[in-house]
Amino acid sequence: ILALGISALLNDKKLKARGFFRTAIFLPCVTSLVAYSIIFKSLFATDGFINVILMQINVISEPIAWITHPIWAKVLIIIAITWRWTGYNMVFYLAGMQSIDDSIYEAAEIDGASAFMRFKCITLPLLKPIILFTTINSTIGTLQLFDETANITLGGPANATITISQYIYNLLFKYSPNFGYAAAISYVVVLIIVILS
Repeated sequence: ILALGISALLNDKKLKARGFFRTAIFLPCVTSLVAYSIIFKSLFATDGFINVILMQINVISEPIAWITHPIWAKVLIIIAITWRWTGYNMVFYLAGMQSIDDSIYEAAEIDGASAFMRFKCITLPLLKPIILFTTINSTIGTLQLFDETANITLGGPANATITISQYIYNLLFKYSPNFGYAAAISYVVVLIIVILS
């Protein structure tokens, strides 16, 4: 939804520096997973930049334990994933919006349709295949999520941010090896991905 909204804003021909904003939003997608995870870990540390800024503008009175608190750790992972993958989905939505013929919008505008109605009745229906594609892609990506949790929170605190991929990895290499159980979980994940795609 966030990527779709940003795409609608960046598709506006009246917006200046559209190319800059498109590049800036897409750039996190081509950043190294490990590098961006380490940057996020340092930004959201107890003495990190985010806590310092929030305390200086009096939003919080004491630092938030982003990495060591179970709920805040989940919020941190959600922020990191959203920051990274919004630009990826935005590219697909932008391509879809730019392929829609302008004459359709012009006809709707002549008929008195507002910008919201044009988006709801023209853009969204024509983007349904792309919305389906990005939803499936995002779901599969979530099932395969490993780098963010492994590098930012190590799956903690108390396994609060552990993902399926990280759990399989732990079964194979971290705990006493349980290859059969890890293989069974892997097959289930593959089946889920096959069903979804």
